[in-house]
Amino acid sequence: MSLYIVAFILSSLVGIEREFHNQPAGLRTHVILGVGACLASALSIAYSHDFSSPQFQSDPARIVAQVVSGVGFLGAGAIMRFGVNVKGITTASSL
Repeated sequence: MSLYIVAFILSSLVGIEREFHNQPAGLRTHVILGVGACLASALSIAYSHDFSSPQFQSDPARIVAQVVSGVGFLGAGAIMRFGVNVKGITTASSL
């Protein structure tokens, strides 16, 4: 089974659960993030092997680290404060 299909299935399971509970980040959001992160990781690893040389070693974790920080930024945007109440913590952690 392809990695993209596995990412689609697993992220859609989380998205369906979030849709079931009427949360802002639902199926589409989780599928886009899951498959996008899988694609970025696969491209990072593939390009690292294809374009590295003995003189200039490449690090496949560099692109993946940027994906993690980008998804963290999206999660931080999902957290809202309403007076003394804070909403969106679970949505941010699921992203």
